[in-house]
Amino acid sequence: MVEGWFAGDGDDFRLLGTRCRACASVFFPREDNHCRNPGCTGGALEAVPLSRRGRIWSYTDSQYRPPSPYVTDPELPWEPCTLIAVELEAERMVVLGQAVPGVTVGDLAVGMEVEVVPGVLHEDAETIWTTWQWRPTGVTE
Repeated sequence: MVEGWFAGDGDDFRLLGTRCRACASVFFPREDNHCRNPGCTGGALEAVPLSRRGRIWSYTDSQYRPPSPYVTDPELPWEPCTLIAVELEAERMVVLGQAVPGVTVGDLAVGMEVEVVPGVLHEDAETIWTTWQWRPTGVTE
């Protein structure tokens, strides 16, 4: 889990971004130091919850083990996952994330509506690492 990138549970789960008060540009992942908009002279930054829903911009499956800092046990076999790039409704930005378990590329289509939900990135005996995942709307766990 990356501190400050998301918050909440269930229907209150949201990705957290940053908005520049001077130009209203929104960023994800968060930006805490300066406005990333090259046309902005800068302004105070504020944390903002991002849209819970968006539409699939692109998707693929991950057939290989990603490099560090991704947390994974190299002793266990790699389990492929589905990756989805989602354009958020209000922010008009694309955010990449894993699909919920069980969703494959065969279940997806560009333009399909999805929503962000909490998911488990990795767990061991002491820790559960939480992340965000994308789930097609109308699908329950």
